[in-house]
Amino acid sequence: MQITCFTEDLHDVTLHFQIMKFSKQIYVWVGCNTSKFGLLYAAATTRPDNRVSVTSILGGTSDNTGSSMARRLVLRTGLNIVLACIIPKDSPMLEAAVERKLVEKLKGLGYVRPTAREAS
Repeated sequence: MQITCFTEDLHDVTLHFQIMKFSKQIYVWVGCNTSKFGLLYAAATTRPDNRVSVTSILGGTSDNTGSSMARRLVLRTGLNIVLACIIPKDSPMLEAAVERKLVEKLKGLGYVRPTAREAS
């Protein structure tokens, strides 16, 4: 298991990230100005058509920030994703910046599979 922790200031908000890589899944925690756990989502591809399914393990379903991010991370990595996310609601710019930073870090760690454009 590999563990990576880092902090970033995005849109005047300090965000803390923790990434844990297991053999077939990635656990990600993103927190903003707090060490609370936040909402917890699990996402994975499902058979027979390899669509991505997401479920809320902890917290409500009214906040789709983590749900959408977990779904896209499965598509980018090809791995199951467990995502705990506590960032301000109603801030799509911050949400996008968090996801970009997370994907950038996952690429740097070698966890993101190359896209068709990157492979050629």
